[in-house]
Amino acid sequence: MTCVEAEGDGYRISTDRGDWRCRALVLASGAFSSPVVPRLSELVPAGVEQLSTRGYRNPAQLADGGVLVVGGSATGVQLAQEIQRSGRPVTLAVGEHVRLPRVHRGRDIQWWMLASGVLDQRIDEVDEPERARRVPSPQLVGAPERATLDLNALQSEGVEVVGRLAGIRDGRAQFSGSLRNACALADLKMNRLLDAIDEWAQRNELDDAVGPTERYEPTLVGASPRLGLVLGKDVRTIVWATGFRPDYSWLRVPVLGPDGALQHDRGVVAAGLYALGLPYLRRRKSSFIHGAEDDVNELGAHLAAHLDRTARVEEAAFATAR
Repeated sequence: MTCVEAEGDGYRISTDRGDWRCRALVLASGAFSSPVVPRLSELVPAGVEQLSTRGYRNPAQLADGGVLVVGGSATGVQLAQEIQRSGRPVTLAVGEHVRLPRVHRGRDIQWWMLASGVLDQRIDEVDEPERARRVPSPQLVGAPERATLDLNALQSEGVEVVGRLAGIRDGRAQFSGSLRNACALADLKMNRLLDAIDEWAQRNELDDAVGPTERYEPTLVGASPRLGLVLGKDVRTIVWATGFRPDYSWLRVPVLGPDGALQHDRGVVAAGLYALGLPYLRRRKSSFIHGAEDDVNELGAHLAAHLDRTARVEEAAFATAR
């Protein structure tokens, strides 16, 4: 597909194998098409290698020496662990993040969130919908061992954790002094979630079927986290684990906001135009594979009604023309 344009009461889809015409279109291209690299990258000295998570393959492609991983969500913590284990010293710059245990009381945390209804929370039940849609991905890793990978686990392996990358000046990376607050907030939110899960388990008489109640050590933050690193000396490579954004460069319909984001009402973009698979589209689980079904059922009903309505209009126009 190379282009989507409005045409008449429908849409024209251009591809390298010809064009298609349709009355309704579902955009299911996902939210993670293009890596987000902050403009700070333009201030990095020329001798420091820079990679986005799309360009990263394995530690062997990195220069010897220190590595700065920017971003403390799922990808950032996984790359920090892998690169540290390769023998390169790693510094992880962390801002707002979501901490979760991989397993809680003997069950995977995703099992708990699905079973207890957390993942079914609807976007119209949230106080700040747009903020909810921008929440970072949880610090989780999938592995046969079902190990928890959080900042404590990384620090136990030698990764140095610092605050959010706030600036680059004269070849020196500058880190925010808010690391302690960011970690305390992540711990607070995790414990609130676990409290809610435990209360749900008790109400549903599951306490005897699962493991005992457990809580986790607070995130360890040193007395004086580092506030700067010399790029080119302390750091030879920067890996930008700073997220992804959708790519709508092919969408030639006026439905994008000033920031390039798709404007929609719970997946309804415009007449006959819909979206699926975006974060918190209708529910917390909307961007998960298992979360699409409920959204499909609701948007499918809206789409079917649109097709019925447009078909009746076409039939009436045809009858009048006769």
